[in-house]
Amino acid sequence: GTVQFAGELPPPTRFELRRYPDRAYCGALSDGSGYRFLREVAVGSAQGLKDVIVTIQGVEKGKPFPFEETKLETNICQFVPFVSVMRDQHPLVVKNLDDVSHDLQVYEREWEHIFIMFHRPALTKAGTSDLVRFTGNRRGVIMQCGMHPYMQGHGLAVENPYYAVTGLEGTFTIGELPAGTYRIKAWHPILGEQAQELTVAANGTASVGFMFKAK
Repeated sequence: GTVQFAGELPPPTRFELRRYPDRAYCGALSDGSGYRFLREVAVGSAQGLKDVIVTIQGVEKGKPFPFEETKLETNICQFVPFVSVMRDQHPLVVKNLDDVSHDLQVYEREWEHIFIMFHRPALTKAGTSDLVRFTGNRRGVIMQCGMHPYMQGHGLAVENPYYAVTGLEGTFTIGELPAGTYRIKAWHPILGEQAQELTVAANGTASVGFMFKAK
């Protein structure tokens, strides 16, 4: 499948480094004029949309789901990756590669509200491992550093092994899906969520395309 973007690319958010701690260290990724940028919508040369998590809903049987933990790094005052796949009741392991500490805040989210999941105010080289626990029907996560506001990340919990995350090409492949009719969703942390119906025949293939528009 493909996920593409149409319209004018939203500009990145600009942060003045002198207003926040560790400006020399975190400034390694600055524009050279004292500002750091957070780009939340990334698009490739062929209008492919990056950081979209594609999931298949309603799968009742299929291949094993050996998901153990989500691994996240803080590197030069940014979360890597920017978008993470998570699983309810499974660990989120955060490794700090920086020479500075971070104030890690993790929230479960709806599109209109956020709710605190856990807070680690002194994320040092030792890192942290915490169990992801969602309440209600929430499955989205937003992460931030309380000291470095340009340091933000997102996550989405998946419920089966049939998912994919897009790169700058905006393409994805989900294999070994049992024959049947399903609901396929494409989720972007800023642009929202879209869904379509998908039918896969036995030993067959199916293609689907999503188009997100600028807000």
